[in-house]
Amino acid sequence: MVGHARAGALAGAALLLTGLLAGCGGGTDDKPAERTDRGAASSPGRSSTPSGQPGRPELPAALTSQRPDWNSCKAPAGGSAPGGDWLCATVKVPLDYAKPDGDTIGIALIRKKARDESRRLGAMLFNFGGPGGSGVATLPRAAGSYKKLNARYDLVSFDPRGVADSAGVNCRTDKETEDANRKVDMTPDTAAEEAAFMKDGADFGAGCERRSGKVLPYVGTTNAARDMDLIREVLGDKKLTYFGMSYGTELGGTYAHLFPENVGRTVLDAVVDPTADTIGHARNQATGFQRALENYLKDRGQDPKAGTQRIARLLKRIDKKPLPTTSGRELNESLAITGIVMPLYSKSNWPYLTQALDEAEKGGTGNMLLQLADAYNGRDEKGHYDTQNHSQRAISCADSKLRPTAAEAGAMLPEFRKLSPVFGPFLAWDTAGWCAEWPVKGEHDNPEASAPGAGPILVVGTTGDPATPYEGAQKMADELGKGVGIMLTNKGEGHGAYGESTCVTSTVNAYFLDGKVPADGKTCS
Repeated sequence: MVGHARAGALAGAALLLTGLLAGCGGGTDDKPAERTDRGAASSPGRSSTPSGQPGRPELPAALTSQRPDWNSCKAPAGGSAPGGDWLCATVKVPLDYAKPDGDTIGIALIRKKARDESRRLGAMLFNFGGPGGSGVATLPRAAGSYKKLNARYDLVSFDPRGVADSAGVNCRTDKETEDANRKVDMTPDTAAEEAAFMKDGADFGAGCERRSGKVLPYVGTTNAARDMDLIREVLGDKKLTYFGMSYGTELGGTYAHLFPENVGRTVLDAVVDPTADTIGHARNQATGFQRALENYLKDRGQDPKAGTQRIARLLKRIDKKPLPTTSGRELNESLAITGIVMPLYSKSNWPYLTQALDEAEKGGTGNMLLQLADAYNGRDEKGHYDTQNHSQRAISCADSKLRPTAAEAGAMLPEFRKLSPVFGPFLAWDTAGWCAEWPVKGEHDNPEASAPGAGPILVVGTTGDPATPYEGAQKMADELGKGVGIMLTNKGEGHGAYGESTCVTSTVNAYFLDGKVPADGKTCS
């Protein structure tokens, strides 16, 4: 689903997407790293946190004195076990931080130790985005990009609460997911389609409550940030060294706000706008994806306006008559939009979008667009779906108070169509469908990221980022505060700059390894 990719529907896409898309021609079973945006009244918020330590209550010694029991890692769902350099452990955290002596859940960790123990700087904690992405599954696949950092840092990641092996949320079966993807029109044109669209959103939330009701009120970003501080403590670090991408930047900003005194060297790349609410994020994404589409069309020597209208007309035709595929499944409009979004995350994958559009427009079949949509949606060739979308939705709806109605979404359609004829309607409707009749109340309109007293945080924005548009990075730097948010601009395309831009990569490495803080406002081109 494109909607609520507000933190980057494919976190870590710049690192991991190319290998996946290469499989469109070769039949690989590889899956994308992560997809990306964002409730009972008992859900703890910042204002209700008992005062023991800044950002979290006093915790029992049984939690703060834990030491991870590192053992060999099991294979993640749908994947293979990482090599012997990787070890896994579980850390216990409170289910409800307002009841620190109450029930606990386990947070899954993975680690690769620093190669140069004599010069070790500590642990570096990663979040690759989502929300809902499994750091335990992603870090081993992405670690080659962090080889230089691994010389002096332990590379560590985790499954945030509500994700995968950390009390992962589960909301519906594979069959229910397949039926919804096939039958529900995500840009409804009639009263009947609108009713089915809103009912599907409500049914999804009800399924989450039935299957994962115990954890559902407690899976929000604020609690995940509290978990990160407990992870820092049990790993033995006085300060948290953190690398957050996509939604991981929202998590990092929340951490900095709650624990400014514990902020160590921190980089936020592909930055979520902390000033935007649910509707604001949808506007941002309509702008960002349209910008990326136009840049793609220019790169192909096409007129952006004419190319956009051509693709919009294709989608209308598909809405009326879905395209056949060799699998026997049909490509409907919602899946086609998802397939178009997928390769926009990285410029290196734009050729796959060209091939997929050519097939649809000239050949009248939707094989490649369907493969791209399946990869985005976490569906393998056997029809099994991962649960990242479940976690993503649960975390998003636990975070956001806003619950737009179908009428409110419909009223936004003219504005969103103007922002993007291709993606606008989808994103406008999604504001209503995502958390429709959600069983848990949201915590806030938008997250707080002000962090007075924190050390310098490097904020990296890419001018052509589709999922987290560049403007959000500057807003994050401003929100963090003067002397805290250090802005680094990457003039380029794609979702995430580290590993894509040599200039950004060397600047980030110098900051992490040598403490060299670049000048605020530095530009890489």
